[in-house]
Amino acid sequence: MNTSTTLARTIVRQIIEAGITDVVISPGSRNAPLTIAFYEASQRQLITLHTRIDERTAAFFALGIAKATHRPVPIVCTSGTAVANYHPAVLEASHSNAPLLVITADRPAELRRTGANQTTEQARIFGKAVRYFADISGAAYPMELPLNSLKSGPVHLNVQFAEPLTPDGGGDWLAQIEIKPARDFNRKKAGTFYTKSTRGVLVVGHDRAGFSVEAVEHFATELGWPMISEDPLSFKNALSHASIFLTSQTITDELAPDTVVVIGRTTLSRSVNRLIARARKSIVIDPSILTVDTDRSADQKFSDIPVVEAPPVDAEYLEQWNKFSHRAAKKIADLSTWSEALVAREIGVGIPTGTSLYISSSRPIRDIEGFATARSGVETFANRGLAGIDGNISTALGIASQRKETIAVLGDLSFLHDITALIHNESINLKIIVIDNNGGGIFSTLSHRGVAGFESIFGTPHNLDLISIAAAFGLATSTVTNQSELIAELSKPVIGTSLVLVKVPDRESNADTLQAIYNSVDSL
Repeated sequence: MNTSTTLARTIVRQIIEAGITDVVISPGSRNAPLTIAFYEASQRQLITLHTRIDERTAAFFALGIAKATHRPVPIVCTSGTAVANYHPAVLEASHSNAPLLVITADRPAELRRTGANQTTEQARIFGKAVRYFADISGAAYPMELPLNSLKSGPVHLNVQFAEPLTPDGGGDWLAQIEIKPARDFNRKKAGTFYTKSTRGVLVVGHDRAGFSVEAVEHFATELGWPMISEDPLSFKNALSHASIFLTSQTITDELAPDTVVVIGRTTLSRSVNRLIARARKSIVIDPSILTVDTDRSADQKFSDIPVVEAPPVDAEYLEQWNKFSHRAAKKIADLSTWSEALVAREIGVGIPTGTSLYISSSRPIRDIEGFATARSGVETFANRGLAGIDGNISTALGIASQRKETIAVLGDLSFLHDITALIHNESINLKIIVIDNNGGGIFSTLSHRGVAGFESIFGTPHNLDLISIAAAFGLATSTVTNQSELIAELSKPVIGTSLVLVKVPDRESNADTLQAIYNSVDSL
């Protein structure tokens, strides 16, 4: 058997024996030894093979699978620009410690810098974004794949394949393969968090630093402090609408904590970060302090959830938090004007228990944080490592491929940014809810609003018929223009991949509505 086929089969066999269940490939010639080997393994039902022709969407699709399964997912591509298209998802995986196994095919090292076709410097192309890198040739094998490094983020294997690239002999290379149990990447408690503070606040970032909902809930119960969650749909005991009522400086002053514990990173609301800054003492619980956030500052830092030793919370202080949360909830419940805030409120209430939810960056995730009422029973996902608007459909599809029913909430620009994710016709149950305000709505809520050329460089209206675009990809479509239609749509089962277009008022009107809500908070 030729060297390239032997090398590819050795890699694939180790991947399968490690308990990895899914692989995402993109077609190409140089990676043929790997893709043929993975195909042969898939025919034995030893691994599930997913094909994506666009490497950028392939990597985000794999990231979605990794998020949903908590298991490593290999991605395989050919040489040249294909490799560079992995970079956005690799960066997101790096900043969220996701186990993405990046396998890029390359020509032999002696062809680099010689003018050889489709050959560039792929070695270390992802820089510090990966936890381990190896430039592998047939002569370097056998070696054991560095799968343990995936516990803290992506790994890159650049594999040199010399021609011939297809098998030149048979042999049952998959016989007597021994599959080990899937690797358990769950973390264990480390250390003790001791405090005398009775006026403390627990703040949980949207990704929970990779910890399970159950682990965070247990820690929160032991601590007993008021809890703010950027993801209100996972923690029914969190305080609803904190990012809204904390826009009041008066309320922030009244609730200023002595100590704040932050699990993960807070990336959504200036109001919550302003509260954190008011604390005399800050404690961070986040594994990323060992990898990408080594310079993060805090009075104490834990890479795992610690044991708690704390006195009971000040009852009066807890009551103050509950008071403002209840008053904000009443004000938000009274919203009746069709707006993005109302849409977020109804999505939070209306998603059926047991559904998985993917939320894109920009306005949708902020609106759900602020206007959805705290509850449980919804499994939430988002790409908050670097919070980009790229790859959102692909990530949602990857998640949905591992779940029975999934809903994705995207802005119109996030939808258009990843439209090529829809070119694959697969049996995936994903309902994509697109909130269409014809452009970059978040910029109307920032200081950029009103600058010269705003519409051209920030607003960027697309003026496209998103229903027709989705229909061209074969998606079932529907349009929502009011509250009752949205409620009805949320109650429908998720069957196949479909698009629900939510038409909302223009971006400037939405910004005015948000500002009016913020202005009214001082009267709580």
